[in-house]
Amino acid sequence: MKKIILAVAAVAAFAVAGSASAQASRDYVWAAGSSTVFPFTTRVAENYGRKSGAKAPKVESLGTGGGFKAFCAGIGAGTPDVANASRPMKKSEFDACKAKGVNDILEIKIGYDGIVIATAKTGKDYAFRDVDFYLALSKDVLRYGQYVKNPYKGWHQINPNLPKSKILMYGPPTTSGTRNSWNELALEAGAAKFPALKALKASDEKKFKEMGSAIREDGVWVDSGENDNAIIGTLTKTPGALGVFGYSFFEENMDKVKVATINGVAPTPETIATGKYPVSRSLYIYVKKAHIGVTPGLDAFINEYVSDAATGKGGYLQQRGLIPLPAAEHAAIKGGIKTLKPMARPKS
Repeated sequence: MKKIILAVAAVAAFAVAGSASAQASRDYVWAAGSSTVFPFTTRVAENYGRKSGAKAPKVESLGTGGGFKAFCAGIGAGTPDVANASRPMKKSEFDACKAKGVNDILEIKIGYDGIVIATAKTGKDYAFRDVDFYLALSKDVLRYGQYVKNPYKGWHQINPNLPKSKILMYGPPTTSGTRNSWNELALEAGAAKFPALKALKASDEKKFKEMGSAIREDGVWVDSGENDNAIIGTLTKTPGALGVFGYSFFEENMDKVKVATINGVAPTPETIATGKYPVSRSLYIYVKKAHIGVTPGLDAFINEYVSDAATGKGGYLQQRGLIPLPAAEHAAIKGGIKTLKPMARPKS
């Protein structure tokens, strides 16, 4: 019996040592997720590498959902240290992490971004109401008191103040945090302006989401992958087409495209930071606490990310399009990094 116990102990010790060795075998930081957050994390990675002399972090653009899936696959060198996200982590994703042993997660808010509706620089001007997106894109719409298959083909059919152009929008796929935010902040917000749908939201939110943000499948909305450059290229070649992507990417392409207003408000750093622009959101990175002190340079990478030089007002990420947090909130985020306090389970 004693020999059996010793043998089991030896196997266990070998397994632990093997796991530690596997994680230690990766000598660089690995981040994956949102295409919106990708350029910000890439810039931080470049600065971190230049300052530290360490190997540059690996940064992948998989979409927020894809990033969480990889991040939550487990602990160790075979999984990312950091998940980039253009929306908060969902309760289901948190539970998926926990099921794989990813128990302590740091949630770090890095700033704000807005989702813009853009068209070619030479295209027509669009001034949308928030209800227009629900009416244009929802699979089924409320019409004369009945839910019917979406009949609208042109923007002027739902709003006489919009151009007489066919409804055609290119945007992110379902794996993207931008798509999740777009559904919630544009389609669902517009749907909730109808009393019947507002009442449905109060009584059955799941059903409301099905009715409010299930996008039609007749070619009016085109999933364009996680490559926003592809959308820019399409807009410049397709007269009348509209594209949906983050404000930071618009700033990089202002010579090629222009953006629409929503409820009379244009997207600017000021209107996004204050929430006046209706389709504004927060951006995040999520970090595995178990990897800090194990993945070489992860702690230094995080500190670089939350530094005043990077995410503070006037920092190099603001120059790249990130809208910074208010000074007090930014200071609180930096303070939270020092304590390494894990996030609580999300409510939804």
